[in-house]
Amino acid sequence: MTTQPLRIGILGLIHDHVWDHLPQLQHSDNAELVAAFDTNQPLRERIQGEYGCPAYSSEDELFDNHELDGVYIFSSNQQGAELALKALNRGLPVMIEKPMAANFAQAEQMLETARAQGVCLMVNWPFAWWPQMQHAVNSALTGEIGDLWQVKYRAAHAGPKELGCSDYFCEWLFDPERNGGGAMMDYCCYGCVLASCLMGTPASILASGGAYRPEPLGVEDNAIIVMNYPQGIATAEGSWSQVGKLTAYATAIYGTQGTYIVEPQKKGRLMLANADQPEGAEVKVQCPVLSLQTATEHFAHCVRTGETPWGLCAPETSLQAQRILEAGMQQLKQR
Repeated sequence: MTTQPLRIGILGLIHDHVWDHLPQLQHSDNAELVAAFDTNQPLRERIQGEYGCPAYSSEDELFDNHELDGVYIFSSNQQGAELALKALNRGLPVMIEKPMAANFAQAEQMLETARAQGVCLMVNWPFAWWPQMQHAVNSALTGEIGDLWQVKYRAAHAGPKELGCSDYFCEWLFDPERNGGGAMMDYCCYGCVLASCLMGTPASILASGGAYRPEPLGVEDNAIIVMNYPQGIATAEGSWSQVGKLTAYATAIYGTQGTYIVEPQKKGRLMLANADQPEGAEVKVQCPVLSLQTATEHFAHCVRTGETPWGLCAPETSLQAQRILEAGMQQLKQR
């Protein structure tokens, strides 16, 4: 098995999350940045200046000029899916930023193509690399807190512009075609993938939302999806108008023998309440192995070993989340 770093091409720079992943590539022994593509000259100049890599105005130029072992995709949800299909059809492993695509049909085609080509397709979810989230998900799946009957996740902030998102990012986030929706697609997706990983396929879905900001963005800025299961329920909340951080990125996993609260970000705590400690106590979480510490390390591991990406980042899980999101968006349109 080769120990040379994977040669990675970046397709798209208009998703701001890309700038969080480039330092991972820069410091990894298992993957390296080779080249990038974006249609925006200022973004090409930025990555050239900061990382010294060639940047092209078309993906075909990048493909024609470089041997690659995989690609990262940081474009709009709509174009990202199109770029993923192009790369997969070339036999290239793909890591694409969440949610997976702008709609279910795109996501389904991506998974079918990856399977036909026999290559890795990984969907990156930023919260998948929180050690306490990994511990909670894995423990819940092995029955540590009994049978699961409810999963809750809320993603919220005051709005993409208020958060500091770039104009390149906001331009497509506020476009219902390129994003696939608004806050529901961007932020309810997290709760949908978490529920899909922990509880499987819901029996029915209810969704609500709307534009509640003083200055509308042209898409829904708040939404909630309720997933009904034979054994319980799950909720996915998304807000682009919340003042302050209270309840933002809060995770709760309820079982018949205990409750997990997952605090946000990599340094957040994992709290467990059960019959012995009803007020809750912190669970000591070990540092994950290298292949579970970052998206880059996990992608390199999966490409080299042929292993399927772990639960939250497996394409099958994200496809299920996309199915739920599509049902939710359809209900919003009928309101």
